[in-house]
Amino acid sequence: MPYVTSHDGTSLFYRQWGDGPPVILMHAWAMNSDVWQSQMIELSQRGVSCIAYDRRGHGRSDDPGRGYDFDSLADDLDALLQHLDLRNVTLLGHSMSNGECVRYLTRHGNSRVARMVMVAPSLPYMLKTPDNPDGPNDKDQLDGWRTVWKKSFAEWLGQAVPSAFSPDTPPARIQSTIEMMTRCTLQAAIETNVTLAETDFRGELPDIKIPTLILHGDQDSSCPLEVTGCKVAKLIRGSQLKVYQGARHSIIMSHLDQMVGDILSFLNS
Repeated sequence: MPYVTSHDGTSLFYRQWGDGPPVILMHAWAMNSDVWQSQMIELSQRGVSCIAYDRRGHGRSDDPGRGYDFDSLADDLDALLQHLDLRNVTLLGHSMSNGECVRYLTRHGNSRVARMVMVAPSLPYMLKTPDNPDGPNDKDQLDGWRTVWKKSFAEWLGQAVPSAFSPDTPPARIQSTIEMMTRCTLQAAIETNVTLAETDFRGELPDIKIPTLILHGDQDSSCPLEVTGCKVAKLIRGSQLKVYQGARHSIIMSHLDQMVGDILSFLNS
């Protein structure tokens, strides 16, 4: 299996399917690159080179016990782009990984990146604070969850994950998602959750100058459209927001065909 060594010696697993313009697919919190396989098959069969990798501490990548801040995670992405010497790249993020995409651009520039697709972004700022009163995450609640995770992460996932899916979702799909998330190390899950919830991107998003497409469901309870996708669209000048009716946070699974079509149209525009 292919691996790339990042800036601090961390070994990151990646897979690459297809030939053509490169798209980097980046997964959500506690997930891994397996979640993108259906999209990779569809896109690679349509002339796209799809590269997906596991975040440090997730899936098959090393768990170094450090580097779970967005600067380090952006440097991991930079290591992959340099290792494969990719140009004219499209960054495709889901949920938390959109923060890695944005931090990569503000930290490393856009000389290798042509465009970005943001799916259900957990941006601009998830934490409820006096100057961000509609932030969807309360710090006391998050601290409580993390205390529970230390003893029963799998059980908590079993209760929380189904809300990201529509009621008619096959139970096997939900169970496979939970199993995937339990392959994230506990330290990585906790530390990246802190990073996800407590990083404020409001000052960085206006600096994004590349074409950006935002895809978001109007029934997303994890990243409510009005306080995430809509705000991101306002902060990135010239970005395009497409709202998927009835879609929840599992949009990349439930709306596969629609998403593939929108991505291909964006790549060819």
